[in-house]
Amino acid sequence: MNTLGQVGIIGNGSWGTALAKILTDSNTPIYWWVRNGESVQYLKDRHHNPHYLTSVRFMPETIMPTDDLAKVVSECQTLIIAVPSAYAQQAIESIDKSAWQGKKIISAIKGILPDCNLLLNDYLLLHPGFDLENYVAITGPCHAEEVADERLSYLTFSGLNDELTGAVANAFNNSYISTTFNHDIWGAQFAAVLKNIYAIGAGMAHALDYGDNFLSVYITNCYREMYRFLDAHFEKVHPSNERPDFHTSAYLGDLLVTGYSLHSRNRMFGTMLGKGYTVKSAILEMNMVAEGYYAARGMQSISKTYAIDIPLATCLYEVMWENKPAAEVFKKIEKMLS
Repeated sequence: MNTLGQVGIIGNGSWGTALAKILTDSNTPIYWWVRNGESVQYLKDRHHNPHYLTSVRFMPETIMPTDDLAKVVSECQTLIIAVPSAYAQQAIESIDKSAWQGKKIISAIKGILPDCNLLLNDYLLLHPGFDLENYVAITGPCHAEEVADERLSYLTFSGLNDELTGAVANAFNNSYISTTFNHDIWGAQFAAVLKNIYAIGAGMAHALDYGDNFLSVYITNCYREMYRFLDAHFEKVHPSNERPDFHTSAYLGDLLVTGYSLHSRNRMFGTMLGKGYTVKSAILEMNMVAEGYYAARGMQSISKTYAIDIPLATCLYEVMWENKPAAEVFKKIEKMLS
């Protein structure tokens, strides 16, 4: 039995395109919301995304691209939200709230919604009628570029409803994607948010000419800080839930690949900041969203709300949002590492 019904993807960046490839390769046809009408036509005529993962070709019968978001939401029972966190709230609020009721929501957002400083599921809980049992979060470690090359990759799905979460995981499973699932909606997403912030720091360290020895110690301390946050958040907010194993690929593995990989846009963003680019010029140069930038600000609010210190993430926030020199901040970070 198909518990997902018609599936739709909202967003056509590199990650949204990678998810579209995985699903269509796994014999799941999709509606696909693409913001730009020219890109919609390009997908219809030439069967690949003109701007992201351009080597990926889609069989025309497997995708139904459109720039009409209301149509995608209306036609689909399961919606994968894959727009950057900075634009997700705007997209959701662009159509009537009633259109979202009863939908299964799959989050492929690895960030904090910046207008409210909330994870997507916590934002959706503010909407009357939203059922958290209908929510699943996708985490890695998994780079879009390696999906395009069909290199073996791993995805973790987190949700409270085993039937739904298992069905989503099964829909994404194929010859080059291995899937697993757990119940840890909050921890898996916060881990994905924090690793993006730490990866920006890894890029800064690289640009400042710190070597591999330093970076290994830095990443170790980042994981220790991440673990402390996840552990404390679990104990303070969700102690009745099943406690997850934080030493798995969705937590530690995703941090490692994002901190070390040259595919990582967050690391690339940090490298540019470490070289002296302003935040604005780095964003313009990349022409992509580094989720860790907005996450750094959002996590400051969240850490204060739950009284959980994240000193390394706070140092990186100072570079990105308070314009402190990266070299000066890393002198402070040096003394924090052990």
